[in-house]
This record gives sequence, structure tokens and C-alpha cells, in this order.
Amino acid sequence: MNAFGNLGFPVSYLVIAGGGGGRATSGAGGGGGAGGYRTNAGTSGGGASAEDALRLTPGVYSVIVGAGGASNTSGSSSTFADFISIGGGNGSHTVAAGAGGSGGGSADAARGGVVGAGTTGQGFAGGLGSSDAATYTNGGGGGGAGAVGGAANANTSTGAGGGGVSSSITGSSVFRAGGGAGGGNASTKGAAGNGGGGAGTGGAGTVNTGGGGGGSSLTAGAGGSGVVIFVLPTQATATFSGGVTQTSATIGASKVYTVTATSTDSETVTIS
Repeated sequence: MNAFGNLGFPVSYLVIAGGGGGRATSGAGGGGGAGGYRTNAGTSGGGASAEDALRLTPGVYSVIVGAGGASNTSGSSSTFADFISIGGGNGSHTVAAGAGGSGGGSADAARGGVVGAGTTGQGFAGGLGSSDAATYTNGGGGGGAGAVGGAANANTSTGAGGGGVSSSITGSSVFRAGGGAGGGNASTKGAAGNGGGGAGTGGAGTVNTGGGGGGSSLTAGAGGSGVVIFVLPTQATATFSGGVTQTSATIGASKVYTVTATSTDSETVTIS
């Protein structure tokens, strides 16, 4: 029995999946959606409140950090214990964008582009692209954990990436899981949430935030990798399998573990 009795250790967590890649096409591309965002230490994605309080008894638990998606590819899921965040959806051109934690943005709505849906409790849908002629085709922004992706304007602007969510689980406020901006022919490019910017070459989503990649008429941006952060009381010990890249910091009576990469889908943390 540990110092907290048979109930186990209280655990706070933030689990963010990899962001979706933007779409690259000769016309325009939608931005990638942000990776799914789940936490019991503040606001979750998709406008949800914090998830339930958690206690974990000593044992072995799964820990996986999802990779960001390449151009036109959805991101990969992240896992902590039984909590799974879904990878962000990819941006699109004339077909449906990828659904995911947050959905990808579409382009060329006049030719069948459809936004990607977000996942309840994790993120929002992407934004709709626009076209009134071949020379004015602009992509919608990818959805973010905090807001729907922005819609494009046919003549003036691409869609902004949906905003992310701020968390202070590490002791300081950090903004994560913004959608990627759409790309296209407009003179004004959508802002990026904290995903990739939509420009001639789409920007990549920020590493370890699950940001979506920017869409583009040339080269789209990849999604940013996810992250797993959890907090244990200092009386507990966390030991990781060999393929885990992580750092830790002690803040008062708690220890914060930030897992930034895992080499396989079978990595674990042992809590004792």
C-alpha cells in the first residue's frame, strides 16, 4: 500500500494527438486539423469541460505520442493509460477532408469539398473552402481544439486555423492544438491558430503541440507531433520503457512528466 492507500495516486493528465497535414494542390488546399485534446486539468478540446479526476494504482500503463501527418495525411493518436486522443484530420481540395480529433479544412466547395468533422470532447470541425473561378480558389482552415476552422473568402483570404487551448499543467500557460490555415490564391493568408501557416508553402504544425499543417497551392505543411503530460505526487515514481523520450520537473509536492516522443506503439510507464 502506498501513502495514498488503496485508492492509488491522484493523476492529472493532458493527452494531445498528432496534427493532420495540410493539402497541397495546384488550386488550393485546406489546412490540417489539430490533434485531439483531452485533459482533466482544465478545459478539454471541442469546448468540453475537464474530464473526471483520476487515480492510478501502482502498475504498468500505456504511453504513446502520436506523430503529425504528412501532407494530405491525418495525424496519429496519442495514449496515456486508457485515454486516447485521435489524430487531426487532413486538409482536402475537392473531396471530403479528414475527420479526426479536430477536422481538416476543405477547399473548392463549389466542386464538392467537404470539411472534416471533429471529435466530441477533443476538437472542432474544419472550415469550408471557397471558389468562384479557377483563379480564386482558397482553402478553409483546419479545426482546432478551441474553435472551428475559419471559412475562406473567394476573393480575398484563405481560412484561418481554428484556435487551440491553453493549459498550465506544466506550471506555466502554454497554447496548444491550433488548426492549420488554408492555402490558395488569395492575397491575404489565414492566420494559423498555432498550426502551420497557409502561404505559397504551407507551414508545419508546431512540434509537441498537435498543431495542424498549413494548406497550400504548392507544398503543404505537415502536422505537428503530439505530447503526453501527466502529474504525480512526489511520493510516486514513474519508470519508462526504453523507447520513451521524456523530461520531468518537480513543482511543489508534484512531479510533472512530459513525454515528447515514443519509438513504438508499445511503450509504457510503470507507476510505483
